[in-house]
Amino acid sequence: MNKLIAEFVGTFWLVLGGCGSAVLAAAFPELGIGFVGVSLAFGLTVLTMAFAIGHISGCHLNPAVSVGLWAGGRFAIKDLPGYIIAQVLGGIAAGAVLYLIASGKPGFDLVASGFASNGFGEHSPGGYSMMAALVCEVVMTAMFLVVILGATDSRAAQGFAPIAIGLCLTLIHLISIPVTNTSVNPARSTGVAIFVGGWAIQQLWLFWVAPVVGGIVGALVYRVIGCDCEKK
Repeated sequence: MNKLIAEFVGTFWLVLGGCGSAVLAAAFPELGIGFVGVSLAFGLTVLTMAFAIGHISGCHLNPAVSVGLWAGGRFAIKDLPGYIIAQVLGGIAAGAVLYLIASGKPGFDLVASGFASNGFGEHSPGGYSMMAALVCEVVMTAMFLVVILGATDSRAAQGFAPIAIGLCLTLIHLISIPVTNTSVNPARSTGVAIFVGGWAIQQLWLFWVAPVVGGIVGALVYRVIGCDCEKK
């Protein structure tokens, strides 16, 4: 139960910190945060939580990461449902808190703001197609898993994994915010989409399918390149 609570709290922080920076700060150009600041915010949420709860739950904060770690032989399949439910609930709770804060500003329009939802086509920040969004999310999540598995490998330098993983997520956002507003995390996407409704819910399938597929691909890639063949 401690692990599930840790995943709930960690995912809550990721969505509140990352999406919150987009909804509350990046919406005001005079603050100077921009999409670079949003990218950094997402990376910092993972970095801080990795140090805070990594020793409790492993700090997955992401259904695609949990599935990828299972595919990589690092996580038991029996624990997947509980982790995924805790992560999604944490994301939704963060979306609710973010809505309460954002709606405190006169004139705030939930749907018009987009509420940091992920999308493609006319709902992509840069107008990218569904195929471009699909490829982007699969590849970005795959590389995320390669970094996670590599940084947490017992042969890697110890104590630096949170930094590598946090910076990787920052880089992923720097690349893909123009394409999909960056998901690589179904819980993050769900946590805000259910408040926007409409198009955000209709397009949510892609931000479950692509990250989960990407997570499995990344895990399989690392199983190949990370194999300690000399031992065998």
